[in-house]
Amino acid sequence: MKILILGAGKMGSFFTDLLSFEHDVAVLESDPKRMRFIYNALRLLKPEEIAAFAPELVINCVTLHHTIEAFETVIPYLPPYCILSDIASVKTNLQQFYTDCKRPFVSTHPMFGPTFANLGNLEKENTIIISESDHLGKVFFKDLYGKLKLNIFEYSFEEHDRVVAYSLGIPFASTMVFAATMKHQDAPGTTFKKHMKIARGLLSEDDYLLTEILFNPRTPGQIQHIQDELSKLQKIIEKKDMKGMKEYLSEIRRKIE
Repeated sequence: MKILILGAGKMGSFFTDLLSFEHDVAVLESDPKRMRFIYNALRLLKPEEIAAFAPELVINCVTLHHTIEAFETVIPYLPPYCILSDIASVKTNLQQFYTDCKRPFVSTHPMFGPTFANLGNLEKENTIIISESDHLGKVFFKDLYGKLKLNIFEYSFEEHDRVVAYSLGIPFASTMVFAATMKHQDAPGTTFKKHMKIARGLLSEDDYLLTEILFNPRTPGQIQHIQDELSKLQKIIEKKDMKGMKEYLSEIRRKIE
């Protein structure tokens, strides 16, 4: 298959490495420096060069903020049969975009990132395929993700964004609050250092990614849950309520089992 990858960032490079030995792959990236380590793939610098390549599938790996803009830039140069695909973390505006452009599409979300995941061993990682996607697109990505031994889940656009608000919104917001209260520690404990590593990894991500995850319309409700739990815990601590603390610890241990 002839596959065009948009963007040569971390995930764009990952998909290029993954696909370039079994498919004819081209990478479109406006910054040539970002393609220094791209090999076994055609390097494109301008959208006009896409027409000669004539891809059958486009995998959009640009930052979330520019996903739709990148699609709009390349669509005039794509064959009518070319399938559009994205790996965006939030799908809020993409469903309407795909409806309006009237092209075959497949939307997926690898639930791992290059910051924390071991891209060489993804057996314990998850990925989501949007159920409204076209059949051929879903078959391609189910096969691809299956070869990586990922756990594959199929959700609707709406279900996906609810899951992301919970599984990403809560840890993102909690980690940011931890970082916001940070003070220098001469002798940090093991737990503190582990939290610090997570915070540094999260804050190395693209600002637009962090913003869009938190601006997901479903995220504020999850953050309210954090505030409610903090209030509950604070009251137990202020009252030095030993019985209440034991009950609280028992409750949260049951939740994480």
